[in-house]
Amino acid sequence: MIVAQITDTHIKPRGALAYGRLNTAPFLAAAVAHINTLDPLPDLVILTGDVTDGGAPEEFDHVRELLAPLTPPLIALPGNHDRRETFREAFRDRADMPEHGHLSYAEERFPLRLVMVDDTVPGQPHGEVTAELADWLEHTLAAASGKPTLVAMHHPPFITGIGHMDVQNCRGSERLAAVLEKHPQVLGLVCGHVHRNILTAFAGKPASVCPSQAHAVSLALTPDAPPSYHMEPPSLHLHRWHDDATPFGSLLTHQSFIGDIDGPHSFAMK
Repeated sequence: MIVAQITDTHIKPRGALAYGRLNTAPFLAAAVAHINTLDPLPDLVILTGDVTDGGAPEEFDHVRELLAPLTPPLIALPGNHDRRETFREAFRDRADMPEHGHLSYAEERFPLRLVMVDDTVPGQPHGEVTAELADWLEHTLAAASGKPTLVAMHHPPFITGIGHMDVQNCRGSERLAAVLEKHPQVLGLVCGHVHRNILTAFAGKPASVCPSQAHAVSLALTPDAPPSYHMEPPSLHLHRWHDDATPFGSLLTHQSFIGDIDGPHSFAMK
């Protein structure tokens, strides 16, 4: 099974620019077109938050228009730039989300279970795994402890070294770790928010941050670096689950670049 991950698309109303200069819509359109050309086609696409730049209904209308050509099914979770109410309405037809409170849910249709954790704190840039959310996650994971599982959330619960992003990452990481450590069926944790390709381990699990398909947060590893972004080559993550001889199978992640890439070229000598 292959899961494509896109994130932090920051879609504005039609014709509007993010930060007064960046048209994010063509980048999401390009990502959709890229996914549709992949062979094999991903079984599922997950969109891990900051779908819009401000959570307005007209922004979600624009998102739905841009996602319409996507061939594989898509599920999503909100980020700090989104609003739960408008997010729920926009993606109501794609997932069975709660009507109130955090929009966490499990996707059960595939051999790899997806648990989508809404760690957003309304009105705040940071995320948090509260005691309530940790209890929900424990109950949800325990309900299918024999099925291989991938957990997704918006804010990474680990330090990235990018100071202005780390102060707004996920709080309550010790609660999250305590839950994940008890569940061997959880094969990995995938996040967004930082707009960069980042790989690490958390709670004994592989953990990653998917790059944005639009703008990249600048790779500034000094504590006092000002917030900024670069226009790096856009890419997405492909998470491949393989049902091997191990109890829950194996999961690995590829980075797939979007755009006009030179190749393929044969290795055969001419």
